[in-house]
Amino acid sequence: MKYFIIAGEPSGDLHGSSLVRNLAMADPDADIACWGGDLMREAGGRLLKHYRETAFMGAWEVLVNIRKVRANFSECRSQIAEMKPDVVILIDYPGFNLRIARYVKQLGIKVFYYISPKIWAWREGRVTQIKKYVDRLYIIFPFEKEFFRRHGYSVIFLGNPLLDHVEAWRGPAHDRDATRASLGLDTRPVIALLAGSRLQEVTRILPAMVSVAAGFPDYQFVTAGMDHLPAELYHDIIGSQPVRVINGRTYDLLSVAEAALVTSGTATLEAALFDVPQVVCYKTSPLTYTLGKRVIKVRFISLVNLIMDREVVKELIQDDLNQGKLHSELQNIIVTGYKHEIIRRDYNELRDVLGGGGASVRVAEHMVSSLKEMVAG
Repeated sequence: MKYFIIAGEPSGDLHGSSLVRNLAMADPDADIACWGGDLMREAGGRLLKHYRETAFMGAWEVLVNIRKVRANFSECRSQIAEMKPDVVILIDYPGFNLRIARYVKQLGIKVFYYISPKIWAWREGRVTQIKKYVDRLYIIFPFEKEFFRRHGYSVIFLGNPLLDHVEAWRGPAHDRDATRASLGLDTRPVIALLAGSRLQEVTRILPAMVSVAAGFPDYQFVTAGMDHLPAELYHDIIGSQPVRVINGRTYDLLSVAEAALVTSGTATLEAALFDVPQVVCYKTSPLTYTLGKRVIKVRFISLVNLIMDREVVKELIQDDLNQGKLHSELQNIIVTGYKHEIIRRDYNELRDVLGGGGASVRVAEHMVSSLKEMVAG
């Protein structure tokens, strides 16, 4: 069967890569085209568009790039119409993917959605579009089941694939000292800075993160750089601050980190699964933040706190993301801080809530069997 998968950012590329790999195992005749990234291509998908050409964050950024956004829609629709896949699989990225879902249903093609848009946080009205245009919705957070139940829509929860990614990377005998040496780090404890994958995130959030480095001279601060962003971006922001940039090795960095400053998003859950106490950082344009405050319906922005339904890690948002508060909160989560072990104990509970490993395999197998039933029916 033919599959067309759309992911619009690095986290979608990560989950999409496992999906591509396991779809090919569940369906040996699979023909898989995708919008995504390098990981999906390495997994065997035919990459038609890289996410670095499609990732725009926030209302202002979309408005500024509206011509490019429209061109992307047109290109994607044309490729789907030409390929005529048996199913289009959408991975998060709702602003783009829900519009594509509507078009795909008009063509009579099945639509599976993998990793639900966060409509339980804001834009709840999008549930109407999902019910109308999506044939199967696969969620990765157990608390989402109740949300969709209230809206009369049946969803499928088969676990969270991020557990598989982290455990597969770690392997049975991960050597921290060898990893530290391969990163070129000295013996001082490490503070990881995960400033996001989008240009706008790094520009707004990394300056606050690096501002605290000089206040912790006994630590080495390392930023997880993104290969698709220019090196000059990091160097210009860091300036003379004692901070290194290491590209493309986020998991290696987390595996040796004592603590981390993390931009809101999938990285907050990744840090938790690596047992790294963290402070969650978020800052966007004033327009996007003002609009967001009016519509966001959840108490937290980090996945860790949302899943646990309580504050496990501190969130510093917008004006609270400043040098003084960052320094204080970072002091609390390093080994000598009072929150360090408390957070790690909470992380153990978090893993239990997320369920066991093997989610990626189960999702792929369920998609293939469901699609075969639909085609046969």
